[in-house]
Amino acid sequence: MDGEINNFIKVWILTNTSLCYCYYIAAKIPKGIIRLISLLPIFYIFIILPLNLHSFHLCGPTTFFLVWLGIFKLLLFSFNLGPLSPTPPTLVQFISIACLPIKIKQNPPQKSPQNTDQNPLTPQNNKNPSHQTTPKPKKSVNPIDQTLTNVPNKSILLAIKALLLALVIRTYEYRPHLHPYIILALYCCHMYLGIELVLALSAVPARAILGFELEPQFTEPYLSTSLQDFWGRRWNLMVTNILRPVAYDPVRRISMRILGPRWARFLAVMSTFAVSGLMHEAIYYYLTRVSPTWEVTWFFVLHGVCVAVEVEVKKAAADRWRLHPVVSGPLTIVFLAVTGNWLFFPQLLRNGVDLKAIHEYGIMVDFVKAHLPLRIVGAKDS
Repeated sequence: MDGEINNFIKVWILTNTSLCYCYYIAAKIPKGIIRLISLLPIFYIFIILPLNLHSFHLCGPTTFFLVWLGIFKLLLFSFNLGPLSPTPPTLVQFISIACLPIKIKQNPPQKSPQNTDQNPLTPQNNKNPSHQTTPKPKKSVNPIDQTLTNVPNKSILLAIKALLLALVIRTYEYRPHLHPYIILALYCCHMYLGIELVLALSAVPARAILGFELEPQFTEPYLSTSLQDFWGRRWNLMVTNILRPVAYDPVRRISMRILGPRWARFLAVMSTFAVSGLMHEAIYYYLTRVSPTWEVTWFFVLHGVCVAVEVEVKKAAADRWRLHPVVSGPLTIVFLAVTGNWLFFPQLLRNGVDLKAIHEYGIMVDFVKAHLPLRIVGAKDS
């Protein structure tokens, strides 16, 4: 464990050094192809750095932060787009935004009363339909969701989720006696709780030290009422926010003139989910170090097709007919679980990633105990 921690520290020292180059040198180069070329060595460094890590809990997040978010943000930065444009005023802010899963909350501009009606051509209505839900009447707001939104202290909710994650991990001890469907439910809960807690912890420095007010990374995905709602408003919104300018917007803008709005939207949705699938394949490679099987890519292609169909059905039906959330919510969760069991989890399970992750929890506990301050240990002994 000590060797892995040392490698982890070295990886992030090199990451910060690379981002210093981006801030002090690449940022001074005119935007466009020339700046992009100047960043290609950084892309290469970000790709190879996670290969120095073998722990699931260190390699997985590092791969996500560098190979996916980091490279995509710097790609947009090449053309003065994305969260790094305009260039943040300080190096610390630049590094935080570039490599952490955060999005600084922007205060919306005040609107005059006469402009309260939304124009269907405004950016708000042109956001990625694969990652946004259609506006709903106020009367259809989920009361449970509204209650959770008004929780005064979100840290309490995170603490509860941490306890639930510990309970899930403890339950794995009884895996030989559990039904496969219960194990699948545990895996789904483990993935959600683990990812949300890791992303929340990684955002603590930016919120505490720099005083950033950040956008939420998850908004209770278990309350989703549709796939569009799940992928667009609730699940891992950092990915949603980075895929929109990287994949959805350019594909839709280019294909609009050729295919028209409907097919351009469909192609943009499919491109967005395909890119997401390929990036998940990359993360799977870093975790397993085996050749891709493309199952997880097909998982996202399938969901892209379903979301695109859902968008068109909603547009055709308008507000004339819609499933009640009590019905559509469980259907959405069941569809996610079934397709996840079919295409998302198999590659991880075949390569023992689940067992490795569970085993590492015990190693981390022993590591923390072994490195507690001596005075604490001495106090307990006395």
